[in-house]
Amino acid sequence: MEADPAATGGAAPDRPDIRTSVALVGDGEDIARARRLAAGFLTRVQAEHGLPVSQRALDLTQLVVSELVTNARKYAPGPVLLDLQIIGDTVEVVVWDSDPVLPIARAADAGRVGQHGLEIVMAVVQSFEAQREPVGKRITARIALADDSGGAHSGRRL
Repeated sequence: MEADPAATGGAAPDRPDIRTSVALVGDGEDIARARRLAAGFLTRVQAEHGLPVSQRALDLTQLVVSELVTNARKYAPGPVLLDLQIIGDTVEVVVWDSDPVLPIARAADAGRVGQHGLEIVMAVVQSFEAQREPVGKRITARIALADDSGGAHSGRRL
């Protein structure tokens, strides 16, 4: 009987649990630190585990991490936890913060300055989930590691 990937933290039975995490404490360098962590993680995933990671996946992961950490820093007091994990052919980005209010994407408005981060994230990820926790909330987004074989960009089907 094969192990359920969900029961092993998302890793396939023949693949080690590939993940990294960091607590961000609000010192002004959080967003840059989170982006560097994401880039370094995916570079190691490719080099050490031989998994395909497209340049697009690397760029989108840094964008999603940046937007989610920015929102957490802006709206929630206290630390922010960032967790990156390989789940199948995706990178899962999880951001936890202490504010229990779930984010809501606003209607598109070309005249609005700012506050487009969640719209951008939802447009480029394969899946997105916002969930209340006993303390705060957890935002989970998954991004395809590689473009599909036909050269099309993998992403959320709208």
